[in-house]
Amino acid sequence: MAESAQTTHREATPFERALLQRRRRAAEPLWRDALGEQLRRRRHERRDTLDDTATRAGISPQYLSEIERGRKEPSSEMIAAVAGALDVTLLDLTLAVAETLQTPASAPARGTARGTASVLALAA
Repeated sequence: MAESAQTTHREATPFERALLQRRRRAAEPLWRDALGEQLRRRRHERRDTLDDTATRAGISPQYLSEIERGRKEPSSEMIAAVAGALDVTLLDLTLAVAETLQTPASAPARGTARGTASVLALAA
């Protein structure tokens, strides 16, 4: 018993600290996820298909799909090309992404429908 009480009040090892830092970071939305959500939302608002937007941007529909799903880290040139294809300025797009990141509770977490898993993970 005494031994288990001592282990609960010990200092965390470097491995444990690194693990905790990764878990904290994982709860934050990623820029590429927020960017992809904004691009998809704007494309849907225009009633464009992946093919329509990708053709105007000069990229493949598969690559655009991966950007929208947060699977790719597009270059600034690619972001500018897709923004132009959607008739949105980089400033407006960046502000919309920043706004999404400012309110992480309303943004879906990776792999969840509405961020429920990240809230539950934090509660645990």
